[in-house]
Amino acid sequence: MYSFRNDYSEGAHPKVMQALMDTNLEQTCGYGLDHHCEEAADLIRKLCSAPNADVHFMVGGTQTNLVTITAFLASYEAVIAAHTGHVNTHETGAIEATGHKVCAVRSPDGKVTPELIEFVLSEHNGSEHMVAPKMVYVSDSTEIGTIYSKAELTALRACCDKHGLLLFLDGARLGSAFTAPENDLTLPDLAALTDMFYIGGTKNGALMGEALVVNTPNDHLRWHMKQRGAILAKGRLLGIQFKALLENGLYFDIARHANEMAYRLRDGMAALGYEFPVASPTNQQFPVLPNTVLQQLQDKGYAYELDHVVDDAHTCVRFCTSWATPVEAVDQLLKDLAACK
Repeated sequence: MYSFRNDYSEGAHPKVMQALMDTNLEQTCGYGLDHHCEEAADLIRKLCSAPNADVHFMVGGTQTNLVTITAFLASYEAVIAAHTGHVNTHETGAIEATGHKVCAVRSPDGKVTPELIEFVLSEHNGSEHMVAPKMVYVSDSTEIGTIYSKAELTALRACCDKHGLLLFLDGARLGSAFTAPENDLTLPDLAALTDMFYIGGTKNGALMGEALVVNTPNDHLRWHMKQRGAILAKGRLLGIQFKALLENGLYFDIARHANEMAYRLRDGMAALGYEFPVASPTNQQFPVLPNTVLQQLQDKGYAYELDHVVDDAHTCVRFCTSWATPVEAVDQLLKDLAACK
């Protein structure tokens, strides 16, 4: 049966694989200083309308998060995040391992707001006895599938400016966020409103890779990348993939497909009477299902992620679709779900 556990179970989109095959025997310099990475970086700057931005390619989201945070924060500074934020829940304390505290604040929809930032700041007295919050970390889409509007991100920017905070946006699922029907953000908006953000490739058609766009200069970011094992000898592998994904809009076309499969799944489950605690317009859907039904799906071989226990008889789970999810897999799941008793 098909796995709905995550959006990176498959390898890479065929056009990405072809680009890698076409350049396989080409000899280039290493460490991301090759012409493929330069061309990919130039393309990203163009798409972001940010000619002066620095662009760096790294392998995965956790690595990108920990390198960025440790590079921009002093040892006594901390990062503010929603309690569901990836840096708080899914990175094995990677940020704390760099010496930086994550100031997690509870958010009902996975989003950080100016009010939540103000609350965290009010809990810190500015003395040398406490960490100093210096960065706000947000994800778009969030870890529970919600997205930020331009107005919300603009408000965050104003709050960060008021308090001298950096704004860092995790775009591991940026493709899914940007192709949601209600999205009104663009890449130029992110370049204008954040200090740094990244375009996620691992979860949207690449074998691996994230493209970090830095709008606030840091002269020693590559030093931090090297120290954290984030500079690949064969760095061109990342640049080639992002060129293939971004040149002709492929990145957003395949993200749109992932969303459409998620909506098909969501609507089908809703028609069967199942509820969704949080409305997600992206490729992650969180229905509440009876434990007896979940066991039957497991017995049929379906894979998904547990999110949280609702009560003794029900669990909220995550079904995640990808750029490669076929319509037939969604329809078969809905058929099997309808047959569950």
